[in-house]
Amino acid sequence: MAKYNLDSLREIMAQLRSPNGCPWDQKQTHQSLIKYLLEETYEVIDAINQAEPKLLAEELGDLLLQIVFHAQIAEENQHFTLDDSIQSICEKLIRRHPHVFGDRQVESVSDVLRNWEEIKKQEANNQYRTSLLDGIPAHLPALARAEKVQSKAAKVGFQWDEVDGALDKLTEELGEFKEAIANHSTIAIEDELGDLLFSIVNVARYLDANPELALQNTTNKFIQRFKYIEERAQELGQELDKMSLAEMDQLWDEAKVYFRKKPQVDK
Repeated sequence: MAKYNLDSLREIMAQLRSPNGCPWDQKQTHQSLIKYLLEETYEVIDAINQAEPKLLAEELGDLLLQIVFHAQIAEENQHFTLDDSIQSICEKLIRRHPHVFGDRQVESVSDVLRNWEEIKKQEANNQYRTSLLDGIPAHLPALARAEKVQSKAAKVGFQWDEVDGALDKLTEELGEFKEAIANHSTIAIEDELGDLLFSIVNVARYLDANPELALQNTTNKFIQRFKYIEERAQELGQELDKMSLAEMDQLWDEAKVYFRKKPQVDK
């Protein structure tokens, strides 16, 4: 079996993009590859959550391909090379870890994070920022972006001392959301729904709970239970769209009991 390394991948990518290469690869741009970069990132996350090392190795390879692909396009346009990206991240890691590569002393993770932020502010790419919230990626998933914004604001004390304040705000936003529904105002409903979701994320942040992961887990749980309903309906010789909500709800309750009792494999 042939043995490949990073240089092999770079050479393969260059050939795919060459005049005698692949028509699909030749026509790709940074913009057209965005969706694939996102897909591969989420597939890596799935592999991590499945705790499957072989699958993770494969998915990391797919993600690495996207990085090499973008670097190849940039090199063709004489913008930068993969080596430039590697040089940049190595310099950044050394610069932002003076407690490892320098003589600065730290006593806790908090010290490390504080140093990281201080050093980050001094870097050329960040000096143009006028707000504490500048630089947060606009295309982060909404829940993750909300948590990032709240965490940044909290660093300068813009938060309640205890979770009770966040819970009170959540109750307030829920009331305003119900009021918008009662008034049948589509614009207000969407606006108040955003406020409600933002408040939920804030409560999660106080409790060190990951709202993105929590929603993913609940969605996965729903899929698991709904598939159970589909299978049981088929066993009973019934079609879902012909069943009443009460009948489906009964199967839903069965699914909850079934998966509660089913042994979970610890990976």
